[in-house]
Amino acid sequence: MKKKKVFVLLPDGVGLRNFAYSKFYEIGKQFYDISFWNNTPFNLSDLNYKEIKFNKPVIHSLTDVLKNGLIQASLTKNKKEEQDAVYDTYRFPASKKGLKNRIKNSIVTFLNSSFSNQKGILKLRNLINSLERKTTYYKNCKATLEKEKPDFIFCTNQRPIIAVAPLLAAKDLNIHTATFIFSWDNLPKATMVVQTDYYFVWSEHMKNELMHYHPEINSNQILITGTPQFEAHFDQNLYQEKEVFFNENKLDSNKKYICYSGDDITTCPDDEKYLRDVALAVKALNKKGHNLGLIFRRCPVDFSTRYDAVLQEFKDVIVPVNPAWIKIGEGWNTVLPTIKDNQVLINTIKHSELVINLGSSMVFDFAVFNKPCFYINYDVPNKLIFDWSVKKIYNFVHFRSMPNKNAVVWVNSPSNYEKLIEENLNKNCSEDAFKWFEKITEQPADKASERIWNAINTLI
Repeated sequence: MKKKKVFVLLPDGVGLRNFAYSKFYEIGKQFYDISFWNNTPFNLSDLNYKEIKFNKPVIHSLTDVLKNGLIQASLTKNKKEEQDAVYDTYRFPASKKGLKNRIKNSIVTFLNSSFSNQKGILKLRNLINSLERKTTYYKNCKATLEKEKPDFIFCTNQRPIIAVAPLLAAKDLNIHTATFIFSWDNLPKATMVVQTDYYFVWSEHMKNELMHYHPEINSNQILITGTPQFEAHFDQNLYQEKEVFFNENKLDSNKKYICYSGDDITTCPDDEKYLRDVALAVKALNKKGHNLGLIFRRCPVDFSTRYDAVLQEFKDVIVPVNPAWIKIGEGWNTVLPTIKDNQVLINTIKHSELVINLGSSMVFDFAVFNKPCFYINYDVPNKLIFDWSVKKIYNFVHFRSMPNKNAVVWVNSPSNYEKLIEENLNKNCSEDAFKWFEKITEQPADKASERIWNAINTLI
């Protein structure tokens, strides 16, 4: 019997880890003829995957400014409906350089003020769709689908505007589509750019969020699958013996290591100062008889030099174990993971005692390995940005999902590090961390790819 054909649409590289570097393909190919519709610079044929490359897709000249207007109008709608100023904190300052940018900003301001209600937002979506249908890119997508005749299209990320045209072409050819909500914090940020027949979400919690922010989507369009993001953590074939991992990364086998997980410069503009605070605490603990080191895993999209001085000052304490990502452009979405990084990340967790960071999802990665997570909860003196604060970060909507503040260890002052590290060196993570993980993503967490394919099978 001929297998049904499924296109996996990769509009950008952020879906690579979940859907190209996981067991997702191996599970699906048993039942389906799978092709990656690939808009990344990677050749997935090198992994023996069938792929169809995009040929320099170009969206309509007005689409991007309409997308920005859609996002701003959605945030304004949420702010008005919920009477909650947190939605303003998701806005990024627009560039005011040059006449072209100033004109774009004026249009976005008009769209924000004129379309910030449910009816207006749907009008903006329809306008974007109308413009995209006029492009050569849309016509090329439609021609590809007419030639290949897939039975289903699964989009790996709901955010990229480049995904609109291929999904519209599928709709116009009566090919059913679904998109995956990429990250646990995406929906409050108004990042839903594409429209599909179905939506795959991490959890019941995310399903409720989706219906709350997008009342145009019905409950029966949403399928709870979990995320492949954590599947590799359970793959023992990726585990390295301590000696092997330590030798590869120039770590001292006599030391116990704490992981410091870095943030991007927008989330934490003073991250290198926090790293220095932790390094000072580790040095003080070693003077008291401990034998500790500090693994520094920088944020994968941060290739800056801002940590260099601290790494040099504390080279006897800090060992960088860098993510295996590559930079192919200037934007954050042009920094892409390689297949090697799954192993780097997993063994960094496996061979660390605990993790310290400012508000990242690493709490869940470490919970898989039953290890504690510290959340930094103080502002440093002489901040790089005057009005930035940890309070702003922890007020984001996705942190309100935390069932109990005991899910993490809160570091309220740099003077707390020594005591808290000593108390947690030989401890497991809290039960509340597991409860939070279970709330955020469907369990068991290592079966997400199976659930996604089961959902696709049901829909087909």
